[in-house]
Amino acid sequence: MKLMDLAAKSAKLHETLQQLGSVLVAYSGGTDSAYLAYAAHQALGDNMQAVIADSASLPRAELAAALAFAADHNIPIQVLRTDELENPDYQRNDALRCFHCKDELFQQMEQTRAARNFAHIAYGMNLDDRAEFRPGQQAAAHHHAVAPLVTAGLTKQEIRILAQQAGLTLWDKPASACLSSRIEYGRPVTRENLSQVEQAEDALHALGFPQVRVRHHGDLARIEIARDDLPRALTLSTLEAITAAIKPLGFLYVTLDTEGYRSGSMNDTLLAASAILPADKRRTTNMKQ
Repeated sequence: MKLMDLAAKSAKLHETLQQLGSVLVAYSGGTDSAYLAYAAHQALGDNMQAVIADSASLPRAELAAALAFAADHNIPIQVLRTDELENPDYQRNDALRCFHCKDELFQQMEQTRAARNFAHIAYGMNLDDRAEFRPGQQAAAHHHAVAPLVTAGLTKQEIRILAQQAGLTLWDKPASACLSSRIEYGRPVTRENLSQVEQAEDALHALGFPQVRVRHHGDLARIEIARDDLPRALTLSTLEAITAAIKPLGFLYVTLDTEGYRSGSMNDTLLAASAILPADKRRTTNMKQ
C-alpha cells in the first residue's frame, strides 16, 4: 500500500464528511465506527454526533470503553436505548437477526436526526464489508444511511493504519460483534442467555485470555480462544479453572473448541438454521460474528 494513496483516501474522507454538512454517526466502539466518528468530528466539529445503541446485547465493558473513547476525543455522543429484544423477529434468531437490530437503531436515529435537524445518518461500513452479506447493510440502505468510509475507498486495514497514525489507541482492537451473535441460530435470544455469555467471556478475560468467544449451544458452552493462547489453555489446571468459572453460570457442559477463535464460526450451522426462514428469504450468507 502506498502512503500517498492512503493520504489521498484520507483527504477524500475529510472532503466527503464536510460535504455532508451535519451527520449522526452510528457508533459501536469498534475501530471502523470509532475512526469514522473521530474523522467526522475533525471535519465537522459540533455538526456531528456519535450515537451508540445500548441494549442487553452490548457488553457493559464495550459500552464503557466506547464512552471513554468518545470522552477522550471530545466527540459528542448520545446513548439510545434500543428494544430489539422485544421484537419476536429478532428473538427468533434466524439469518436476518442483524437486520432487525439495525432497523431498530436506524429508526431511532432517524427520529433524532429529524428532531435535531441533522442532514444525514452515517455508519462505518468499509470497502471490505461490501463483499459479504450483512443484513445490517439492508437496514442501512432502507434508512438511507451513508457510508463515508466506502466513498473514500477505505479497506479495514487502511482504516486501522489511519487510526494508528492519528494516535487512536483502538487502532488494533479485535473485532467484537454483539452478544447475540454468540447464540446458535434458531435458539431464541433472551436476556438470560445474553447474560450467560457476557459473564462467561468476562470470566475468561479475567483468566488472561484477551481474544475469546463463548458460543451458546443451550446446555453447552463452546469456548473459542485465540490459537496462540491454546497451549496455555490446554493444561489441566487451566481447564479446571475454566470449568469452575463457566459451569456455575448455568451450563451443564463446557467444551474448548480445538480450532481456536475464528470470526463467524456460528455460520457452520447457518444453513440448518435457515430452514426456519420463509422460502423467499433463504440465502447463503457470510456474516462475521
